Amino acid sequence: MSHFHPEIRQRAEELVALYPRARSAMLPLLHLAQEQDGYLSEAGIDEVAALTGTTSADVRGTAAFYDMFHLEPVGKYVVGVCTNIACLLAGGEEFLEHASQKLGCAVGSTTSDGLFTLEETECLADCDKAPCVQVNHRYVRTTTPATFDALVDELRDGKLDNDVPAHGTLIRVRRSGGLRVPRQEIVDQRALSTAARAQRAEEAK
Repeated sequence: MSHFHPEIRQRAEELVALYPRARSAMLPLLHLAQEQDGYLSEAGIDEVAALTGTTSADVRGTAAFYDMFHLEPVGKYVVGVCTNIACLLAGGEEFLEHASQKLGCAVGSTTSDGLFTLEETECLADCDKAPCVQVNHRYVRTTTPATFDALVDELRDGKLDNDVPAHGTLIRVRRSGGLRVPRQEIVDQRALSTAARAQRAEEAK
């Protein structure tokens, strides 16, 4: 019996079908497994191994190489604070300490309510908004203790669910059929995405 939910399993099989060798689908399949469980569970790893014709050890070893994959449970929101050179000079270490105090958990751990995991990260490539912060790999561009506190409160209250989905969800636009998606559908989806970005930019003014 599949560990994946029916929709996830269908998407997994479609992904495997895109590649000449099933093993080549391992990384996107790992993202699917993490989307379902919030992290890479043993059952999720075993499922990916079965789909790719590899072993669980192969899958786990591959996943351990990448920072985006978590082999242990994490919070609904994974907060990453950069302390690389540009962010360090902009107060990144002090910001990280403040984030730890606000969340009530140490760096590398999860809050008691299971909602937040706090991580110290390497460069997040948004140096002009230092210190850079991401939540579930989304730029939140909150650079002061006050704006960070407001962000945390909004996340706790569920006010940002449309902008920051639970950890593991990389995309929310489903393109059924993999590479067989009609071109017009891709054009329409890109237009919707462009319109959404423009609306967010307008609201941010």
